[in-house]
Amino acid sequence: MGSISNEVQTECLPFFRIYKDGTVERLIGTPYVPPSLDDPKSGVSSKDITISQNPLIKARLHIPKQVLDQSQATDNKSPEKLPLLVYYHGGGFCIESAFSLVEHQLLQSITAEARILAVSIEYRLAPEHLLPAAYEDCWEGLQWVTSHSAAGEMKPGFEADPWITIHADFERLFIGGDSAGANLAYNTVMRAGTEKLSGGVKILGAFITHPYFWGSKAVGSENEKEQLKVLPCTLWNALYPNAPNGIDNPMINPLAPKAPSLSGLACKRLLVSVASQDQLKSRGVSFYKAMKESGWEGEAELVQVEGEEHAFHILNFETESAKMMIKRLAEFLRK
Repeated sequence: MGSISNEVQTECLPFFRIYKDGTVERLIGTPYVPPSLDDPKSGVSSKDITISQNPLIKARLHIPKQVLDQSQATDNKSPEKLPLLVYYHGGGFCIESAFSLVEHQLLQSITAEARILAVSIEYRLAPEHLLPAAYEDCWEGLQWVTSHSAAGEMKPGFEADPWITIHADFERLFIGGDSAGANLAYNTVMRAGTEKLSGGVKILGAFITHPYFWGSKAVGSENEKEQLKVLPCTLWNALYPNAPNGIDNPMINPLAPKAPSLSGLACKRLLVSVASQDQLKSRGVSFYKAMKESGWEGEAELVQVEGEEHAFHILNFETESAKMMIKRLAEFLRK
């Protein structure tokens, strides 16, 4: 018989188990990889920085190495300014990382293809840090980024990063995310509609890829009888047990009766992408349609990829479909 410390208290398959001694065992996810100032495959430099010690929020920055080399040239008096992407990784709020293999590969590819400066936020994960901790970290990370702007104000104890100070074009600020990260991106841009960003910076565009949205009532191809039993619902309830209105909290269900109007989305351009074999597809499509009908004055686009599953462009990043998706995201950032 094993010790009581090895007994499982709760589990949320296929993501994690929590043991009675408080240990959390993650069952899936990709390994962490180090940053590199000279990655010959992508031509992108990356580094890790700490945004905040309490709570602990970190980030991985990505920038074309050529841009760094040019800015360090002694005869260069005008460093190149790049579109700025603040990105939130996926993983159901409980796995993966800005430092994990698949998310690192994604950001390296987007940075190279679009020629941008990307800041991938390392927010705290559940279940050690239950929601809404991740939402607060993502907002704090964005505020830190925008505090680098000309009119921004850095909080005491926080430090500026030279890559952002020198190369970020705050007139071209984008927010992005995949899966749970897309959920975080959406909620962050909505919050920017009611709370000002440091320096008065405005968000130009946002892309949400395979967004993790759900609700108590079925939409599209969802099964009404299974609506409250499937993984998107059980995972949310496990990671945000005190969420007002549960699975119909506006953070997970932007179409809920008590959700704020989508017309308040604080960006001018929006790209929503879904995959035909993804369980979350109907939610993404319904969200896009609701955006178009909300009175929001921005420009919205929907990309539907046939024959692919959830997060295919991240988990299977060497395929042609994945490469085409990266090109599509890069096109959105360059437009």
